[in-house]
Amino acid sequence: MTNNRCFGNGPGKEFYAEYHDREWGIPVHDDRHLFEMLILEGAQAGLSWETILKRRDAYRKAFHHFDPIKVSKMKDAELEALRQNDTIIRNRLKIYAARQNARAFLEIQKEFGTFSNYLWSFVKGKPIKNRWKSFKEVPATTPESNALSKDLKKRGMTFVGPTIMYAYMQAVGLVDDHLVGCFKHSF
Repeated sequence: MTNNRCFGNGPGKEFYAEYHDREWGIPVHDDRHLFEMLILEGAQAGLSWETILKRRDAYRKAFHHFDPIKVSKMKDAELEALRQNDTIIRNRLKIYAARQNARAFLEIQKEFGTFSNYLWSFVKGKPIKNRWKSFKEVPATTPESNALSKDLKKRGMTFVGPTIMYAYMQAVGLVDDHLVGCFKHSF
């Protein structure tokens, strides 16, 4: 491990460093992982990513290891029970959004073959690589995150605003925003 990373340095941040080193900004094409990150990014709205990352295993258990078919079939009673689960964020709208987004996700898979095909079309199939020196330079939204957000909303998804979608794009490697001084910076 190194201190030359964008985030996750310092004591008590090892889980965050591991996420930075092994996941953040690495291109993802696996639909289940893309679905997981979509739900987690939506759950993060208004909170810190660390808060959600610490609860990731609980989310996996609560939402059937992010199997979109199983999540799409969750009954109201099951979703309501999750509102009593203190290992996840118990916001009703976010919990119900998981099912709604799973249903839209499955429709996108039907239309495009995979969700990955759909998603990566917003960046013409390859990651956008930036050269930021500081996180102050990193935008909250981009034309691509705006377009993705707009299209997902049109398809019935919620908690997919432009800022959430930019964070999602960073998380699943559509955008590589590793800072220039980071050991993961790719050029």
